[in-house]
Amino acid sequence: MIETILLLVGFVFLVYGADALVSGASAVGRKLGISQLVIGLTIVALGTSMPELVINVFASLTDQSGIAIGNVLGSSTSNILLILGTSALISPFVVHQKTVSKEIPFSLLSILVVGLLVNERFLDAVSSGATFLSRSDGLVLLLIFIIFLVYMAYSAKGGDDSSVETPDEEVEHMSLLKASFLIGIGLLGLFFGGKWVVDGASFIAAWIGVSEALIGVTIVAIGTSLPELVTSVTAALKQNTDIAIGNVVGSNIFNNLWILGVSASIKPLPFAVSSNFDLFVTIGATLLLFIAIFVGKKRVIETWEGVVFLLAYVGYLAISVILEVS
Repeated sequence: MIETILLLVGFVFLVYGADALVSGASAVGRKLGISQLVIGLTIVALGTSMPELVINVFASLTDQSGIAIGNVLGSSTSNILLILGTSALISPFVVHQKTVSKEIPFSLLSILVVGLLVNERFLDAVSSGATFLSRSDGLVLLLIFIIFLVYMAYSAKGGDDSSVETPDEEVEHMSLLKASFLIGIGLLGLFFGGKWVVDGASFIAAWIGVSEALIGVTIVAIGTSLPELVTSVTAALKQNTDIAIGNVVGSNIFNNLWILGVSASIKPLPFAVSSNFDLFVTIGATLLLFIAIFVGKKRVIETWEGVVFLLAYVGYLAISVILEVS
């Protein structure tokens, strides 16, 4: 079926579109004399979240909020359980003290804020079957996101730039024409990739008779997490553990605050009460990561803990399917 093919092609366009956009925009920023720190905090960081963002914008504009909410919650869960679990199987890794004391708690705070905002009208939601993430809620999330960016900038200026992985040599020297071409190609790739993924996911949901939310937390979430998976696995193979854990924690913060904030600001996102299951799993996965750091070797995610993460993820997917068909 053509929709399924477009879904797969859409993921490819999203991944390579985001990469082209980041490369071109970073080169332009360098030519304009913008510091590597600013490039890292804006262009590169936001660029790696573009697949999720584009999908959510298309989903919210076309009233497919199940995909939008499911994409973020499913992606955040898969980042921890699937990606860190796989990385730990390859190589146990040490978690930086700052990540333990500040960034993981901030990630937990971000998803708790989302949970609070979507359930602030819980009593009404029980009778209506749904609540929503309003435009004002989206602005609250964006405000918290700005605070996080300020914190990252302050940390980097203080000499701790572990959270900003943008070495100078990673920004390629290229002509302005080539950089502009890459930006254009990247934007086109993101546009068509996002549209095809949303259209394909919506078609598959209708074809097999399941909710868009389930497709969002499974197929779409895993697909948009592929860049983070490749990055973290590569980092684990190179024993560069700061990148592996920082990539996941940072991505979750961007998902919860930036992507949902932008999506809700564009158009309020209906939130089905049943999606609280996925919300609680995301919160539980973040807590599991925090607990795992102190179980066994302190501040080390060991191989057996990676197995636990992966089994938890398989269990989550199985329960999601069971709840859907029951």
